[in-house]
Amino acid sequence: MSRRPEAATVVFALLGGLLLMYLGLPLLYLFFQVEWSDVVAALGNPRALRAVQVSLVTSVIATLIMTLLGVPLGYILARSSFPGRRFVVGLVFVPIVLPPLVGGILLLLLYGPYGVIGAVSEGFGVTLVNSLGGIVLAQVFVAAPYVVIASYSAFAAVDEQLEQAAATLGDYRWQVIRRVSLPLAWPGIAAGITLAWVRTLGEFGATLIMAYHPNTVPVFLWVQLTGEGLRAALPLALVLMALAAGAMGGVYLIGLLPGGAAAAEPTKSWWSR
Repeated sequence: MSRRPEAATVVFALLGGLLLMYLGLPLLYLFFQVEWSDVVAALGNPRALRAVQVSLVTSVIATLIMTLLGVPLGYILARSSFPGRRFVVGLVFVPIVLPPLVGGILLLLLYGPYGVIGAVSEGFGVTLVNSLGGIVLAQVFVAAPYVVIASYSAFAAVDEQLEQAAATLGDYRWQVIRRVSLPLAWPGIAAGITLAWVRTLGEFGATLIMAYHPNTVPVFLWVQLTGEGLRAALPLALVLMALAAGAMGGVYLIGLLPGGAAAAEPTKSWWSR
């Protein structure tokens, strides 16, 4: 058998290589344009450090909320049939289709000082606009679909016969989910959670409308770009890129993403213990 690559493989590799070049070239070019002394100065800026802290804290909180609420929703959509199910699936996709600025306007309309929920929260002394809570609301709105869709796809890919076999052995529904469904679906779910987390780190549009203060890294980058020009924004762009790369690299190394360090090992998790 000839070891020469097939023509289709070569063509696909060339086409994929063009896309990789397009995606990677701006990232590579940034390293040659940024002044590293400016990066050190930016990291020493208290406002920049505060923006990094705000982004990390709110993104973790938002990711926990999305996981707690989104994974169960994904399971229900994958395993249950009910009236309006297609509508619910479509509703999950809406925040992805909407421009983030529109999402921010919708959130401000409801959670702002003159909105129904916003007015009630103001009565209890809780301000949802220009606060950490407002940032989390914006992040959850734009990124939660990634968790739900990934969970839905992952649970749908689990063979129902395996779940039925566990049920015949006397396991209750929650035991079946904990021992069978979750461990098998976890790689796909983890990928969705990771994408959602990175999406929250880079969220700008809805956050800009809902919570301009305190600044997240993307909003502070916008402040620097509009106030001091492109050169002032480059170090922050590099910081934001490093945060995203660090998040992806971390979960890859501990095996939470397909193909990660633990991917070659047999699947075993605390759910099955």
